[in-house]
Amino acid sequence: MSYDVNQLGFGTGTRAPWAADPWGSRGRLISEPVSPTRSEFQRDRDRIVHTTAFRRLKHKTQVFIAHEGDHYRTRLTHTIEVAQIARALARALKLDEDLTEGVALAHDFGHTPFGHTGEDALADLLSDCGGFDHNAQSLRIVTKLEQRYAEFDGLNLAWETLEGLVKHNGPLTGEAGSGKTVPEPIRQYNKRHDLWLGSHSSLEAQVAAIADDIAYNTHDIDDGLRSGLITLEMLEELPLIADLMSRVRARYPRLEESRLIHEIMRRQITVMVEDVITVAQNNLSRTRPKSADDVRHAGYTMAEFSPDLAAADRDIKAFLYSRLYRHPDVMRVRANATQIVRDLFAAFMEDPGAMGDKHAGAVMADMPADKRARRVRDYIAGMTDTYAIAAHRRLFDHTPELR
Repeated sequence: MSYDVNQLGFGTGTRAPWAADPWGSRGRLISEPVSPTRSEFQRDRDRIVHTTAFRRLKHKTQVFIAHEGDHYRTRLTHTIEVAQIARALARALKLDEDLTEGVALAHDFGHTPFGHTGEDALADLLSDCGGFDHNAQSLRIVTKLEQRYAEFDGLNLAWETLEGLVKHNGPLTGEAGSGKTVPEPIRQYNKRHDLWLGSHSSLEAQVAAIADDIAYNTHDIDDGLRSGLITLEMLEELPLIADLMSRVRARYPRLEESRLIHEIMRRQITVMVEDVITVAQNNLSRTRPKSADDVRHAGYTMAEFSPDLAAADRDIKAFLYSRLYRHPDVMRVRANATQIVRDLFAAFMEDPGAMGDKHAGAVMADMPADKRARRVRDYIAGMTDTYAIAAHRRLFDHTPELR
């Protein structure tokens, strides 16, 4: 890779003009005194780490259900890996690392039990009342559902952190967001606290988003190999991975398979990270933003892959979809997980009291069906895999096996 090392500023602690300014934040929905020891973005990151939602990620599925093996990634380990990659990108591009890390650490808060399987099930069940979107649910968690502070619901995060959570994958409205449907929780919150849904996000949020792609592309391959559903021979279908494999084997011809896999994965991350740095530096040199707002209004995503790496990224996603996510063994477990979510939803809609005393008064039988469904959505989406299975066993005579 040919990125300019002189531009990186490793360890200098300096921020570029295009970085978000932690001392010039647009503030919080509810004003709070400024901390004498931490920036606004440091406070946000710390609040995120101490949430119930963050702890729950430990028992939420990435690809494989947790009890299939202790070494498979969960949403929590995936999130930590995303944060590490995002910090590396932020440091290279002289961004605010605390804001980058905060967005990365909270980006999966809205995921349901059983990964995308649970999300798909809830989206189908809620199709007549707004559907389900995990980014919107993440916003709902940090603005409403976490109830820890005396003076407000949620975490009362800074504008820049909330913007990053909502828009890290790009604008939701306007020309760049055309064709997208803005989920109801985002629309409702935006009426109170305008998050500029029509613009791109800060570069900090952009690198958090692409760090997510890098992490799950690499680590889902790793977990697939560990499970035996993917083999090294299958990876020969992917030119990028095949080339890395060839290089490692040439240098270490007698390397045991577990070390071989790790050497391939670490090189894959390095290639992708360095590619993003190169592309972002070139985009920054061309656009010459003088502020974070210049990045937001540049009209395109600055932190992205080069055409060659974007093609490799698409190849990897297609490979994972066909070879791993749609593998018969995974699909069988997904079908059973879907049944658990659908059963729980039906049970709680019929008897809100089954969610426990805390929710019985809030979700009353005479509440309009759409509002009741949204309350049930919040409850189920917050469940871990293990809690959902336990709840199903409590309410039903038979619970499908997830193995």
